[in-house]
Amino acid sequence: MCKTPSSEVLAVLPLKPTMFEILLVLAGEDLHGYAIVKQLEERSGGALRLEPANLYRTLRTMIDRDLIAETDRRPDTKLDDQRRRYFHITKFGREVARAEAGRLERLVEDARKQRLLAGGGRKRYSG
Repeated sequence: MCKTPSSEVLAVLPLKPTMFEILLVLAGEDLHGYAIVKQLEERSGGALRLEPANLYRTLRTMIDRDLIAETDRRPDTKLDDQRRRYFHITKFGREVARAEAGRLERLVEDARKQRLLAGGGRKRYSG
């Protein structure tokens, strides 16, 4: 059973879609900015493309809200460019992502009940 999100978590919901996508990407691993962009493009089939200025503005907002943080953990220096800045999801960011996923899940369930999506609700009238 899911616990009710805290008031701090609820205060930042609903998330902008791009922020939620970034949290999803960072939930798997710490990444640098360019890798985040590439993951977003891959996950969206190319539909979501962020320009560097937009990416870093969004990352700054997410840092300010304690959703993500910059990290000093890095791959081996022989395999990495030292100019890269790496980011990771915070504990609070993970809580927010979980709450946002639940909120979206409830919306999808409602859409199914209203027969806007396949997979739920009453059977369609075929008369």
